[in-house]
Amino acid sequence: MIWKKKLREYKGPNYYYSLKNKLRRENKIDDHFEVMVNGLTLEELIGLKLEIASSHLNGKLYGFPILSAIRSMAEEACLRYAASACRTSTESALFLGIDNARYLNKIKKFNIRKDFIEDKDADSNG
Repeated sequence: MIWKKKLREYKGPNYYYSLKNKLRRENKIDDHFEVMVNGLTLEELIGLKLEIASSHLNGKLYGFPILSAIRSMAEEACLRYAASACRTSTESALFLGIDNARYLNKIKKFNIRKDFIEDKDADSNG
């Protein structure tokens, strides 16, 4: 099965991109933090993040369109995960259930492509 060997050897353009590694390099997360976050549901995590953000504003987030902004935030998070989990943009698009052109437009919209380049450079520099 030569194609299986070739598949293992192929490193697509997303090979170096890992959100977890990026956050570790920036010293934003560590093993303890990952264990703590793993114990929370996504809903609890979002609620906690909103509560912490609003605590600096006396519990009020008036004027901030949370419901419309959440969709965009969740979309960006899914795109970042797909880019991290898949080898190519075509594979990422299929994973998300959208066509490749739409995927590439969204990558451009959220400026995720620059993270690929930064991660590749960081990985090659050591």
